[in-house]
Amino acid sequence: MSTYKRHRFHPSIISYAVWIYYRFNMSFRDIEDLLAEKGISVSYESIRLWCI
Repeated sequence: MSTYKRHRFHPSIISYAVWIYYRFNMSFRDIEDLLAEKGISVSYESIRLWCI
């Protein structure tokens, strides 16, 4: 069973956002901006929930 089954985004995007948060200690809004530069529209609140 995939742990990403109910998520809207591809698992690689979720993993990347969580990795950035823990590896570089960036804020959720900074990660939101970084993903937006790559053309991925995701809210900082979603990133926060992924990191919990």
